[in-house]
Amino acid sequence: MKQVLTVAGSDSGGGAGIQADLKTFHAHGVFGASVLTAITAQNTVAVTDAFELPCELIDAQLDAVFEDFDIAAVKTGMLSSAAIVEAVAAGLRKRKVERLVVDPVMISKSGFKLLKGDAVNNLKMFLLPLALVVTPNIHEAELLAGHAIDSMDAMKDAARRIRDYGPRHVLVKGGHAEFNRATDVLFDGVEFHLFQAPYIDTSNLHGTGCTYSAAITARVALGEPLAEAIKNAKTYITRAIENALDIGQGHGPTNHFYFLTPRDFLEE
Repeated sequence: MKQVLTVAGSDSGGGAGIQADLKTFHAHGVFGASVLTAITAQNTVAVTDAFELPCELIDAQLDAVFEDFDIAAVKTGMLSSAAIVEAVAAGLRKRKVERLVVDPVMISKSGFKLLKGDAVNNLKMFLLPLALVVTPNIHEAELLAGHAIDSMDAMKDAARRIRDYGPRHVLVKGGHAEFNRATDVLFDGVEFHLFQAPYIDTSNLHGTGCTYSAAITARVALGEPLAEAIKNAKTYITRAIENALDIGQGHGPTNHFYFLTPRDFLEE
């Protein structure tokens, strides 16, 4: 079984972060390991607090995972601080990780900052150059590219600008766009590729970014070329949103195991 790693924060509500990543990995038939960067207090309504783990403990987790597992791909999520971004980038560079999916998690739906302002430059300088693909949503792409995105041409220009920081590919996600909704743009340095899906009008979207990037990570770990991995991950996240769970009092989570029918495993 392929083994993959998520380096991200914890979501006490279970719908995003490390929890969403591990569920997604399992749904795609790969084994998930995790390196925790921060602990958040959150639910479907809001992130109310966060605590960053010491860089020394993050390094120790990376050592423990890479010493024992044959990691086929890695994704990063919430990294929180400039110091953590730099430490994680150094750890992944040391291990010559080739299949790295960077989800540049910056802010929660409730407005809580998951990446401090002074950490954005470290993200650009140290982590993005290591990435096979970086997967910003519209708001994250606007911050990274330095301009508003209000059209497909602006999405493409943002992808070009972000690629200048060094990632091999940039996938700008269109779920938050007011145009061509649910259309994502992949730039490989030469060509643009569009990934389209029906737009699903629901408020139950907690953890969609984490889940999508985790699915891409699992698919590339399984040996799929990036474009095929994105296509299959796009199908998965669309169906997970279609079957999203209407639980909690805010934005319910996607359904990572929408394809399973609950059953009783106990013997009669």
